[in-house]
Amino acid sequence: MKEERYFYVPDAASTNELPAEEATHALRVLRLQNGDDMYLMDGRGNFYHAEVSLATHKKCLYTIKENLPQQKTWRGHIHLAIAPTKNIDRMEWLAEKATEIGFDELSFLHCAFSERKVLRADRIEKIVVSAVKQSRKPWMPQVNALESFKDFITRPREGRKFIAHCYEEIEKKDFFNEIMDDQKNEQITVLVGPEGDFSIDEVRLAMAQGYESISLGESRLRTETAGLMAVTMAQISLRL
Repeated sequence: MKEERYFYVPDAASTNELPAEEATHALRVLRLQNGDDMYLMDGRGNFYHAEVSLATHKKCLYTIKENLPQQKTWRGHIHLAIAPTKNIDRMEWLAEKATEIGFDELSFLHCAFSERKVLRADRIEKIVVSAVKQSRKPWMPQVNALESFKDFITRPREGRKFIAHCYEEIEKKDFFNEIMDDQKNEQITVLVGPEGDFSIDEVRLAMAQGYESISLGESRLRTETAGLMAVTMAQISLRL
């Protein structure tokens, strides 16, 4: 039995040609030929069963045979905003694993103690696309460019907003208990700081903007682990 081949085509229903990178994979790696089956995903909740109608050395055209609308497996919107680590491999790992678990939006923050001041969001997005295809996720998480902490927290947002930190002098709630007890809320934004944590002034500034002070458990976590933990907890609380 042949493995089903999935390709990310944002405009799958309104075009008949694979994007250049997907066509290269289909033709040079998988060696698809006329008449071969494939599955397309538009990142907005739809899969399509399609057939290769023309395969050349550069182009792969298709004909859609069936539209397969998908059901999202969690409610609402999960948004992780995180300060990227000095080692970018850790952020790439986080983006991949969080996509496999399931979330909706990923933002990157430049904070007072950030060691990384530059980040290629386009590279992270490619990793997310690959993870979406591998894990068969019907929805593509939105990946946002790096921005300042202050700009991010002062922008209006719906739902509950949280900031995770390690300061003992600031009272913290348990994140998992808070979101599990709130069955009405379906919009969750969580901030995770850099390797040196947020500054205490940043925590207080976020709280003044309506962010709730939280802990992600008793363990002291690496930045990328904390981010994945936050996504996992939110995913459990909003699971259908």
